[in-house]
Amino acid sequence: MDSSAFSFQLLSPDLIVESLASIGIYIDSGLTALNSYENRVYQFHDEEHKRYVAKFYRPHRWNREQILEEHQFTEQLYRADIPVVSPLVINNKTLHEYQGYLFALFPSLGGRPYEMDNPNQMESVGTMIGRIHQIGATQTFSYRPTIGLEEYVYRPQEILLSSTYIPNSIQLDLKTVLSKLIKTIEQYWHDDWQPIRLHADCHAGNILWRDDNAIFLDFDDSRNGPAIQDLWMLLYGNQQEQRFQLDELLELYQEFYDFDKEQLKLIEPLRAMRIIHHLAWIIERWQDPAFPIAFPWITDIDFWKRQLSEFNQQINALKAPPLQLMSIF
Repeated sequence: MDSSAFSFQLLSPDLIVESLASIGIYIDSGLTALNSYENRVYQFHDEEHKRYVAKFYRPHRWNREQILEEHQFTEQLYRADIPVVSPLVINNKTLHEYQGYLFALFPSLGGRPYEMDNPNQMESVGTMIGRIHQIGATQTFSYRPTIGLEEYVYRPQEILLSSTYIPNSIQLDLKTVLSKLIKTIEQYWHDDWQPIRLHADCHAGNILWRDDNAIFLDFDDSRNGPAIQDLWMLLYGNQQEQRFQLDELLELYQEFYDFDKEQLKLIEPLRAMRIIHHLAWIIERWQDPAFPIAFPWITDIDFWKRQLSEFNQQINALKAPPLQLMSIF
């Protein structure tokens, strides 16, 4: 797709103010841009001193039906008393449009970063992910995609190998090592799992800790997939440390959703898929002015040499025995 289709070029401060006014929300102060590359997200106070977050969706990334499925999922979770940030209903709608831009309004919630090494917080996060999956498993998304090789491997491969931003001198090596990595992914990836609705981007940065509870943010990447997708990104360190962390997460998770241990074999394929997809995502968005500022190293040959080394390391990780649980559930 033409990168101009993803443009926020016309999203000026005046247009943002007008967009919010069109749904009866009037900015009093703020309009502070928050850290988001995919969409444009702003925090502000209205005339009644209430604090909100407005999200303007990147044009042509998700269609209206796909965005509404995300909203319906988070609303379903919210109604089940699961601490998620769900869009506000204004004029009987959660999704609004102004001059071609789709946008939604959310409450602005404060909190502390999730502490990945805190066992009490890990148990709380595991509980909430279990509850999310319990509800997520009641149906699948109709319009949003399912995690698979086409979206996460094959299309990103095309983007990477056709990119003019990657130094020419590294292209042959990139093609060779990337092809080897993809063939290894194909060996170890399987899709005989039960697809459920997922957060799908469940890393520590999308979790807040507030009032002794984990709050889950940003379901923008929601899609169907295997349950392990919402767990593996919360693991870090060596295998022994990851086994302990996964046990902590699953201890209370299991009370709400039955974890399929066969999905442990998917952790390294999913990690490799995320690495490839992330690199292609940066390149595909490169004409967005925010991306060269945030990722200046993408045109650096030294970066790509390190990336080739990481690809080879991931090939070895794929071939190694999968992570095992310490406990027997």
